[in-house]
Amino acid sequence: MTLKIGDPAPDFSLPNQEGSPVSLKDLRGQRVVIYFYPKDDTPGCTKEACNFRDQWTIFQQQGIQVLGISKDGAASHGKFVAKYNLPFTLLTDAEPCPVAEAYESYGLKKFMGREYMGMMRHTFVVDAEGKLELIYLKVKAEEMADQIIGDLGLA
Repeated sequence: MTLKIGDPAPDFSLPNQEGSPVSLKDLRGQRVVIYFYPKDDTPGCTKEACNFRDQWTIFQQQGIQVLGISKDGAASHGKFVAKYNLPFTLLTDAEPCPVAEAYESYGLKKFMGREYMGMMRHTFVVDAEGKLELIYLKVKAEEMADQIIGDLGLA
């Protein structure tokens, strides 16, 4: 089954960087950006997080929530947030990564000649009614937030 624009976004409840649960259904009525990323404090993931941080004012003015999701735990997320002054929420989808699987964002990857199961760098925009509004499967980490802002006509 392939997710398509207009499909209901798979619901979830995951712990944030403080260990508190965050549920997608509790964010209905506002747009939500959900971005899946492989690992805290790695070069590509840091560029992506910092791009969202640098564009945070635009997301905030539009009432758009940003949720970053990886396998990393609350302690790792907390350090990542503090190190780069990230103003948005990071969530833990522990292996076997059921939320990433529901979003078709976890699976076999190749990196430096090796294959392994891992989180894919995918991004989704969920509209106020809980439906998928935009889907990005080919993400340029350092430009993802900019691209969403442009595609939503917020610039």
